[in-house]
Amino acid sequence: MLPNSFSDRNVCVLGLGYVGLTLAVAMADAGFRVHGVEVRRDVLDKLGNGDPHFYEPGLTEKLRHVMARGRFTFSQSHDGCDAASVFIITVGTPLGKNGQVRTDMIEAATRQVADCLHDGDLVILRSTVKLGTTRNVVAPILRATGKQFDIAFCPERTLEGQALVELNQLPQIIGAESLEVATRAAQIFGFLTPTTVKVSTLETAELIKLVDNTYRDVTFAFSNEIAKLCNAMEISAVEVARAGKLGYPRTNLPLPGPVGGPCLEKDPHILIEAAREAGVEMAITAAGRRVNESQPVEVADFLGRLAHSMQGFPAEPTISLMGLAFKGRPATDDLRGTMAKPVLDELRQRFPTARLRGFDAVVRPEDIRSFGLEPAANMADAVRGANLAVILNNHPVFTSMPLPDLAGRMDRPGVIYDFWNNFNSRDVDLPEGTAYVALGSHGAARYAHVA
Repeated sequence: MLPNSFSDRNVCVLGLGYVGLTLAVAMADAGFRVHGVEVRRDVLDKLGNGDPHFYEPGLTEKLRHVMARGRFTFSQSHDGCDAASVFIITVGTPLGKNGQVRTDMIEAATRQVADCLHDGDLVILRSTVKLGTTRNVVAPILRATGKQFDIAFCPERTLEGQALVELNQLPQIIGAESLEVATRAAQIFGFLTPTTVKVSTLETAELIKLVDNTYRDVTFAFSNEIAKLCNAMEISAVEVARAGKLGYPRTNLPLPGPVGGPCLEKDPHILIEAAREAGVEMAITAAGRRVNESQPVEVADFLGRLAHSMQGFPAEPTISLMGLAFKGRPATDDLRGTMAKPVLDELRQRFPTARLRGFDAVVRPEDIRSFGLEPAANMADAVRGANLAVILNNHPVFTSMPLPDLAGRMDRPGVIYDFWNNFNSRDVDLPEGTAYVALGSHGAARYAHVA
């Protein structure tokens, strides 16, 4: 808990989305008095009942704990932030229709901070932003108040499904223009995590955040490119990845799979935009994003050809999409940037008369229905009578039921397509008239009973 002598104990967090709410609750749990500002009325209504508006392990319990002790309050305006000496901006930075990052929400939140800023306050930007946003967008709005303030950029780096754990474990990057400001911000985050890393400029910290996610995007893109080659050569991409790195420390090829979510589908574009303004073309970054974004089209094309080649595949098939959240491990209900959406769009084009179902172990039925899918109560119901079942994420529930049992519930002919290689395609023994095909081993379809 905070010592009584610590002056920056009152914090205002602007934006109670995934980043803001987990941080606010973690800080309140550490002893800070936190007031959250959120413009969405439905989010505030849920919080008023002690319920977060998204799934995150341990968050509900901690939220209710800090609310009961009066350490976390929230409202739709910044009126509750008058006592704060620290303001943390965590609002979203989506891409606009032109593909460029939007800063309007950051500007609006900064103006709210400006309305209640006092001399000597610290403002921390935590949203993922284009290089120079802290200096060129946030700081000028604050300077217009005539107040003296400190400013820092301290990026969020947590993994959904592990946010509360990682907030207390991961090193926190601190970007500031002076050692004094960096030290002040480091002291605040030092109550959450044992390690803070001070860097020399605001832009350095901004770039570290973009590099973190873009590195993963490019790495996954290479794996997906290898999967394309394996599809064509009748080689198993999973075998290549697993056997190649076994006992060999210089290769760590991840398994292929859909690459989406609120960060990986967006941050490379932000990096490309920022680099282009500096006169640099990020060719590898752009190529990696193209590979990952083209995957839904390529898989849908394959499934369309496969269905056309199968005798008895109905003109009005039942198709079940399973695992709609953008990832399955750690589990989340986050549908932002999920690759299930473009896969669904592509399948609709190739199977326009299909009956479409949806299943997810965490996502609520009403959110599944908003996709235009008929929600299934469980995995067994999702595949029952289906001609095509598509596994879109790697939630453990998909390996909990034996694959032959899943296939046995399907109509004939029936195909299970697995983006995440939850099963070994060469070892499965399925009922006559059914097949299992995984990303990176499309050649297996030619040997399937239904092909």
